[in-house]
Amino acid sequence: MAVNDEHKDRVFKYLFGNPNNREWTLALYNAVNGSSYENAEEIEYNTIEDAVYLGMRNDVSFIIVNELHLWEHQSTYNPNMPMRFLLYAAKLYEKYIAGSDYYPYSSVLQPAPRPKCICFYNGTATQPERKILRLSEAFGGDGDIEVIVTMLNINYGKNKALMAACEPLSEYAWLVEAIRANQLTMRNLEAAIDAAIDEMPDEFVIKRFLLMNKAEVKGMFLTEYDQEKVLAQERRDSMKQGIELANERVATDMLKGGEPLEKIVMYSRLAEDAIRKLANNLGMGIV
Repeated sequence: MAVNDEHKDRVFKYLFGNPNNREWTLALYNAVNGSSYENAEEIEYNTIEDAVYLGMRNDVSFIIVNELHLWEHQSTYNPNMPMRFLLYAAKLYEKYIAGSDYYPYSSVLQPAPRPKCICFYNGTATQPERKILRLSEAFGGDGDIEVIVTMLNINYGKNKALMAACEPLSEYAWLVEAIRANQLTMRNLEAAIDAAIDEMPDEFVIKRFLLMNKAEVKGMFLTEYDQEKVLAQERRDSMKQGIELANERVATDMLKGGEPLEKIVMYSRLAEDAIRKLANNLGMGIV
């Protein structure tokens, strides 16, 4: 099945950033923050939907009890999440100021929603149940701007207390794990998704919603998995390119040092033709 370009959102966002599922957003909010708020109508979604903004859209963001919550879902570990959250937060606070009586030039301190940044990780690479990511790590030390992101591992079997406090999250983790398990025996990803949804226990609160929106959910999962493959290939290509550049640097240094061809081949791991071409480009002869 070809990936449907209309399905751009993640399943995580479809479940927990959907105004039709406010109770699930509130359940996850309470589970993460150890709170017990009951009025889901207090949630004010302000998720960035403008894909033109730096080519990015955030997954879920909302304001509740004077707090600005930013949630991102990642199936690949990304240590650069604090920078992304900084960009998201800047846009969200810009929207907040434009829609409120906040006056940034006032001589009186203007109150603003307190930010809380959470990254929900469910990739296949091993990660701790909880990890703190800091923007200052990119600076190599403390700076005048800091962003702290709490990464929570939501793979099935991880963060059991969190899962127990939020049934929809636990069921989502089960679904992802079931799809992965089905992929081991089914060559067709679409079939693996169908089987996982069908196998889901009837008492799961998210099952009815998934069945009612099965086409959309399948499209989202297919898009996500396709994006994962593309990113994985890009990482492999980048690594390969890095190795090739390093080998070329070794060969270049050895050519400049007047080393013989056989030795350059051995240490640079480049083919003779590649070394001769490199030497020709550098206007150098080969011993």
